[in-house]
Amino acid sequence: MKTKTANEPYAADVQQLARQNSDFRRVLNTTERSQLVLMCVPAGGEIGQEIHAGTDQILAFVEGNGEAIFADERRPVAAGDVVVVPAGTQHNFVAGTGAALKLFTIYTPPHHRPGTVHATKADADADTSDQYPSSSPK
Repeated sequence: MKTKTANEPYAADVQQLARQNSDFRRVLNTTERSQLVLMCVPAGGEIGQEIHAGTDQILAFVEGNGEAIFADERRPVAAGDVVVVPAGTQHNFVAGTGAALKLFTIYTPPHHRPGTVHATKADADADTSDQYPSSSPK
């Protein structure tokens, strides 16, 4: 899987890459103003409740189903859905029990260190240095 960390064009079949991805988080491309990341949330798992104070996030789901949770509101998500999370919005995404929830997400500005790979959510939670220099705390 090709990872790029530069302000140059990046082209790939991101849906295919997302379907093949088994890492909880894999940063594919980082520019000065945006970041492309693959995610795989295991069946019954979750991304975890979070707020990105200075970062907008767009999530595109390619496989599986689950729920998007915003404060006290819950909405179903499935392959083909897109969710836009404005900066400052409390959110979480939970995978259904049948299969992993696979997606790609775009952060603007970047939120994670370029090239970051977390095999599991536990790895992501333990990585206290995973933050792009210009982003706000997770």
